[in-house]
Amino acid sequence: MPLGKMRPPWRRSPLRRGTDVAESWMVLATGVLIAVLAPTAGVTAAQAVDASSQRQSDGWHSVSAVLTEDPPARIGVDSTNGTAGRVHATVKWTAGNGAVRTGETAVPPGLRSGDRTTAWLDRHGSLVRDPLTPGDSLAQSIAVGTVAASTTGLLLFGAERAGVALLNRRRSAQWEKEWAEADEEWRHPQT
Repeated sequence: MPLGKMRPPWRRSPLRRGTDVAESWMVLATGVLIAVLAPTAGVTAAQAVDASSQRQSDGWHSVSAVLTEDPPARIGVDSTNGTAGRVHATVKWTAGNGAVRTGETAVPPGLRSGDRTTAWLDRHGSLVRDPLTPGDSLAQSIAVGTVAASTTGLLLFGAERAGVALLNRRRSAQWEKEWAEADEEWRHPQT
């Protein structure tokens, strides 16, 4: 049959089965749902991560702190050029009420005891990790959004494949029943 003459299974045809119509509608609905829900889930997740990271760092403030000891050396990493990442060290700072406090935080590599660094405190004056940079926040949002969109698409596709498997099982059972009826007719022809 020429390609222009092919009809979708939900149109009238003597070979059309109910399971064929159900499968066609299921595939169409799944395609539409994936096209709509996967991007929506991705954007929603990305916005939630971005809002969460911004909410988390609201109220944080930086203080000048002094290293009280040399941070541990990073083995096998050149810490003189600043590419080694951050290391943990004990620092002391003066709180808003004038009290001197100490704690452990991440500092740039290459600092020594007595060097000044920036530490971040939450609303309660406790040390926290550095706030995310806008670039880090964007990368984290994109990663989470991509995973959410992909997961949504895969779940919908998996559900559609499971539905097709059930329809194929039903078609097989129907096929077996029809063959059994035909076999009975051939064995005992009506005269």
